[in-house]
Amino acid sequence: MADEPSVLSALDGRLATLTLNRPRSINALDHPMVTAMDELLRGWAADGEVGAVMLAGAGERGLCAGGDIVAIHRDASALSGDPAAGDADAAGCASAEFWRDEYRLNADIARYPKPYVAIMDGIVMGGGVGISAHANTRIVTDRTRLAMPEVGIGFVPDVGGTHLLARVPDGLGAYAALTAKSLSGADAIALGLADHFVPAGDLGAFQRALHTASLDDALAEYAQQPPESTLAAQRNWIGTAFAAETVAEIIERCRSVGTEDAAKVADTIAAKSPIALAVTLRSLRDEKPTLEETLAREYRVSLRSLLNPDMAEGIRAQVIDKDRSPSWRHPDHSAVTAAEVDEFFAPLPDELELTIDTAPQEDSSV
Repeated sequence: MADEPSVLSALDGRLATLTLNRPRSINALDHPMVTAMDELLRGWAADGEVGAVMLAGAGERGLCAGGDIVAIHRDASALSGDPAAGDADAAGCASAEFWRDEYRLNADIARYPKPYVAIMDGIVMGGGVGISAHANTRIVTDRTRLAMPEVGIGFVPDVGGTHLLARVPDGLGAYAALTAKSLSGADAIALGLADHFVPAGDLGAFQRALHTASLDDALAEYAQQPPESTLAAQRNWIGTAFAAETVAEIIERCRSVGTEDAAKVADTIAAKSPIALAVTLRSLRDEKPTLEETLAREYRVSLRSLLNPDMAEGIRAQVIDKDRSPSWRHPDHSAVTAAEVDEFFAPLPDELELTIDTAPQEDSSV
């Protein structure tokens, strides 16, 4: 029997449903899935019979665990191991082709002309954040575990993640980016990364209600006040610690707080890639005014990450060999220079830059 498609679609009345269908990999995205999503969403945007779109993930584990890290590791290993490799080589690899289409999809989702209801249940990481947290209607549950874990593999938050997190006040966005820790559904709402809380036990009924009721009516019946965010409750010390100018200073401030929780945060950050953390912090501090501009900059950073040995090493340690003992390029966080960070952000040759169509999509609903 032929394998099922990795993206399923259905149209019931005025509700179109898009289901990521790789449950064994927690619906991790690959290039064909991004292409399929783009085609479906564009078609539904132009279809006057479609009133709303719902995104969900197959299986019980989550919406989407991110991108195909093993495939990215192949490109990162080859490119970072070749001293002659440059921007053109990075831009010509399969990972870059995937990112170009993925980032354009993220931008399209952010300006989707119809209600786009993202069911952010279970694990929502990396690329999963890109296809959900830019939506106009974002649903989390008590099972939600949302994270941008890139710094742990020598990478930098992408898919518009630096756009989202740069706008979170009190240092909480920087905390999420630099620690790579998972956020609960309540945390996601408190940080502005989600809109509505539906208990996991009511999620099936809520999704069924969308087939027969309006979005507003379904939310009125099933959405509840979220629990208190444990992360937001720590905003005072986090805001002070993460206001520091450098990663090394952030670590030092966390240690000076004098609590066990803050010390663990310092240890968590200290174990990540020094160059990836420094580039991430720069991305958050030098925020761009639009998502499209941020995605174009993230694309530059992603290409330079492929050329940087920390990315191949981080994926090896966390995903391939799983020894959890990466050997980073820099011995400590104070060893990273501003010039090294600058190289990640330098413009690409014009023909290699990511371009995104910013024309507004029209709502064809009747």
